[in-house]
Amino acid sequence: MARLAKAGKLRRIRRGLYERPRSHPIMGRTPSNPLAVVESMMKARHAPWQVSGAYAANLLGLSEQVPTQLIIKTTARVPPVILGNTRIKFARVAPSSMAGSGHQAGLVVQAVRYLGPTGMTPARVERLRQQLKPAAIRELKKLIPNLPISIQPVLKDIVSAPKKP
Repeated sequence: MARLAKAGKLRRIRRGLYERPRSHPIMGRTPSNPLAVVESMMKARHAPWQVSGAYAANLLGLSEQVPTQLIIKTTARVPPVILGNTRIKFARVAPSSMAGSGHQAGLVVQAVRYLGPTGMTPARVERLRQQLKPAAIRELKKLIPNLPISIQPVLKDIVSAPKKP
């Protein structure tokens, strides 16, 4: 790997972690997808992880704001990573706040926690209803009793109404 990094075919992110930069006709060499890097790091550590609420809301299309820093919630201790212009920070949290990690249901929980009950407008609730897969709805139904009471009504509203064709 070190030889490939010296040759410029790989870029070393940190010890034992390399990426293959992509070429873009206008922007030149661009870094890899930050979530793919995080996934490989967490898989090596066998640690659960979940994106923060702001990033989850953006991924689900509930917010147009793009966080400048990618915050990953995990139960493991991981030092921050700089990937191009993106800083990936790992926040150590209790296992109880990792509900649904690794699933679309976990993204929804983090986004609803971030936006809060008042931030979840009827339009946002409807948007989630339309894009959630049946497996994610079943997972959310299982998670709701173990989540904070403040967000339970919003999540029940999301999973209760049938999708409109």
